[in-house]
Amino acid sequence: MDGDTRVQGSVAGVRQIFTARTDGVSVAASAVAPLLRFTGGDLDESVLAARLLAPGGAPWPLAQRPVRRGVDPLRTGHWLRLDAHGRSRQLRWWTLPPASLSLAEGAEAVRTALAEAVAVRTAPGRTLSADLSGGLDSTSLCFFADRAGADLVTYHVAPLDSANEDTAWARKAAALLPRARHHTLAADRAENLFDVGYTAGLTGAAPEGPATWASGLPHLTDLAARATAAGAALHLTGFGGDELFGRMPTSAWSLARARPVGGLRLVNRYRLANRWSWRGTVRALADRSTFARNLTAVAARIGDPPPPLDEPDFGWVFAPRMPAWATPEAVAAVRRLFTEAAAAGPEPLDADRTRHQALASIVFEGSTVRQVNTALAETGAAGTGHGRAGIRWEAPFLDDRVLAAALATRVDQRLASGRFKPLLADAAHGVVPADILGRRDKGEFSAEAYRGLERNRDRLLELAEDSRLARLGLIDPAAFRAAVLDPGPLSHHLQPIATTVACESWLRTHTPDPGDRT
Repeated sequence: MDGDTRVQGSVAGVRQIFTARTDGVSVAASAVAPLLRFTGGDLDESVLAARLLAPGGAPWPLAQRPVRRGVDPLRTGHWLRLDAHGRSRQLRWWTLPPASLSLAEGAEAVRTALAEAVAVRTAPGRTLSADLSGGLDSTSLCFFADRAGADLVTYHVAPLDSANEDTAWARKAAALLPRARHHTLAADRAENLFDVGYTAGLTGAAPEGPATWASGLPHLTDLAARATAAGAALHLTGFGGDELFGRMPTSAWSLARARPVGGLRLVNRYRLANRWSWRGTVRALADRSTFARNLTAVAARIGDPPPPLDEPDFGWVFAPRMPAWATPEAVAAVRRLFTEAAAAGPEPLDADRTRHQALASIVFEGSTVRQVNTALAETGAAGTGHGRAGIRWEAPFLDDRVLAAALATRVDQRLASGRFKPLLADAAHGVVPADILGRRDKGEFSAEAYRGLERNRDRLLELAEDSRLARLGLIDPAAFRAAVLDPGPLSHHLQPIATTVACESWLRTHTPDPGDRT
C-alpha cells in the first residue's frame, strides 16, 4: 500500500511473524529458518538456558524468543509495517475485548465463532482427522466437525491409568458419531510414552529451539502417518480449550475483585480443594504488584526449590524454577533475562491477571501448534512419502474470533460455581449430546511419563554422557543422571527432566558438535 507492506500473523501465534535485520534492512518471514541465512544463526545460550525452566519454560514475553541471535518474534497483537526503505515498526492492531458478556451471551458468541472455525476447515466429503481423547474440548470439536459434514476419522489413545475415565467417555462419544471412523491406540504402545525428544531423523525440525513437548514427538509423527494414510490433510486438536474454559492459577484473585461476595465463596472452595491456608490465601489475594514487578520477583526465585503444592500463587507469572542440576551460571543467565525484560517496563496482555494468564497460555499453545507443524513438515509425516503436503495440525479454539468470544465473557460467568467448563458446555449445547456435556473432570497422564522413563532410561542416561549442555556450562550431568535414576514420586518431578531432555537432544540434532573437526 503506497510502498508500505503490512505483515501480521494470528493473535495466538499459530501463524507467527519473525523479523531480522541485514545490511540495515528489516526482513520478515513466517518462520525462523529463512531468516537464519541472514543472521548466521548463532546460539543464544541464555535463551537456551531459559528453556530448562519448569513447568512450561520461560513465561511470556520471553517464551516466544527463538534461541538464535538476531531473530525476533512480532509482539502479540501487533502488525509489522515495512516501508520502501527497509525500515520497520510494530503497531498494535488487537487487544482483548472488555469482559462484559454474561454466560448466555458468551455461549452464543463462542458457539457462532467455533462453528465457523470448524466449518471453514471442512468441506462436504473432505476427510478430516481429529483427537477424540474423551475430554470435553476435543470431543466438542468432533461433534462440530460432524455437523459440518466432515468425513471424520478420530483417534483415541487409551490411558495406562485405570482410574482415568477418558476411554469410557471416548467410547460413549464415538457411539454417538456413527458416520465417523474411530480408532483406539493401545495404552502401552511405545509412541505414547516419554521419549528422548529430538532424534537423528528430526534434524532441523525445531529451528525456533527446543520445545517442552518434544518427548511426545514419536506419538505425533505416528499419528500424522496414520491420519495421512486415512486421507486426511488436516487434524483437529483441542489445544486452547483448558485456557479458554478452565481455571487459571490467578482465577481466585480475579474472582475476588469481580464479585467480592459470591467470588469469595468460590475462592474458599478453591482454598479447601487445594488445602491452602487462610493466611497464605489472604496474602496472595492482597497482592497488587505490577506485571514488571512480579517478573522481577519471579527472577529472584528461579533458583529456589519448587514451592509447596499447598502454597497459593496468584502472581501475574506462574513462577517456574530452574532444575536442581542447573549450574549457578545458568541460573544467573536466566535471571538476567528476566530482570532485563522487567526493566523494559512491559505491559501485561490485559489488566486482569486471569485474562493475561489465559492469553499468555494461549500464545504458548499457539506456538506449540506452529512448532508441531514445522516438525511434521520437516519429517514428511514420519516418512510416509507424503512429504511437506502431508498433514497440518489445526486448533480451532486458538482462532482469533473464538478466543475473543470466550475471554469477553465475565470471569465469574466462565467459572460458574459447581460446573465444569460451563461456557464451553453451554456453547456446545444442541451440538454435543447432553450426556457428553455432563463430564466433570479431566484425565491425568503421569503414568505414561513414568512408564516411558522406565522403558527409555538407558537412552535418557546416554544424554548425560558427554552432555552438550554440560559443555556449555548449563547443567551438572551427574546430578541430572541421578534425577533420571530416581526422579521422585510426583508428576511435577518429571517436568525439569523433560525440559532438560528436550534441550540436550535439540543441541545434538540442531547444532554442530564443537568437538567434531571433520
